Amino acid sequence: MRMSFDAILEALPRYRERMAELSEIMLANLVMIAETPAPTFSEERRTGFVLERMNEYQLLNCSTDEVGNGLGILPGEVGDRNILLVAHMDTVFPDGMDHMVTIEPGYVSGLGIGDNSLGVAAVVTLPLILKDLGIKLDSNLIVMGTSRSLGRGNIEGIRFFLDNMEIPISAGVCVEGVKLGRLSYSSIGMVRGEIRCEVPEEYDWSRFGAGGAIVNMSEVINRIFEIPLSRRPRSTIVLNSVESGAGFNTIPTKGTVQFEARSESGPMVHQLAETIENIAAEVASHTGAEITMEVVAQREPGGVEFSHPLAVGARRVLTHLDIKPRIRPSTSELSAFIDKGIPAVTIGLSTGENLNEKGERIHIDPITTGLQQLLGLILAVDKGYCDEN
Repeated sequence: MRMSFDAILEALPRYRERMAELSEIMLANLVMIAETPAPTFSEERRTGFVLERMNEYQLLNCSTDEVGNGLGILPGEVGDRNILLVAHMDTVFPDGMDHMVTIEPGYVSGLGIGDNSLGVAAVVTLPLILKDLGIKLDSNLIVMGTSRSLGRGNIEGIRFFLDNMEIPISAGVCVEGVKLGRLSYSSIGMVRGEIRCEVPEEYDWSRFGAGGAIVNMSEVINRIFEIPLSRRPRSTIVLNSVESGAGFNTIPTKGTVQFEARSESGPMVHQLAETIENIAAEVASHTGAEITMEVVAQREPGGVEFSHPLAVGARRVLTHLDIKPRIRPSTSELSAFIDKGIPAVTIGLSTGENLNEKGERIHIDPITTGLQQLLGLILAVDKGYCDEN
């Protein structure tokens, strides 16, 4: 007899004590993962560790692919459905930085510990948790650490897998380390771009209004802020970074501006990107500087509806655990599932501070609740309670 959704929820408190004990194993995996540098496009060593753990936990077909994803399969009792459980392995931190992890009362700190070493550790450890609790899924569970997710990676890892998979995926679950209560089942349209300004060697510094790269970039930025933004569909432009100059007594000749244009409308976000590109070209034409724009990543809007059984089920699990769902769109791996028409959600596991900064850290206590959430959601998907039909 199929386990009811209520029975799944009622079982979660019973699992908690043993899951808290198993979280020690997950913390050990977390430390090993976080101390293995994995900048985007250079995740090989982290992939290697992930595959070692998958083999140790007796997953089948543990392997990597052409773009560096690491995956294994926990076969189901029936095996007629496939759930894809993913967490991105890459971080924003380069190889040369100190990746040592520190465990202190209540916290774990280290580069990329929350984004997304914790997510990877949870995904890798879940098969061990299922086995220890005596839980057997009906569906096949495909466990994957994805590569090339952040920045210029443009979620290439998950996109490559979904483009080349030979088996149907029933649902996807994307796991992020932070923040517990986060729930995403839709993606917002987004274009990430980089504007580069370079003053050529033959630049005429005597011309009227001549200035260095900072002056030219300032004009571009001011023009960007003048772009009218619609409220329906909601749209925004965010400047992520501005870099130029070396200090006193030097005229800056190079500079970059990184930005994100976001909108609920796909055509609108592409229109915003085109407008910014035209601004760069126009400023270049009257300043004599070389100003170019490159699109480095993009997402299309979409996702499941608020009333979709997967969205309802995910909210129900959170509410049962006394966690208030924080519903917001995502630009993570979820977008790749949406592009393929596969229902999927993104969830978080714990709380933390200073994400993507040197002082990044996560709280230990909420992790067990985060794992309960993940387990409850996987069981609900496995038993068919998150299916639309």
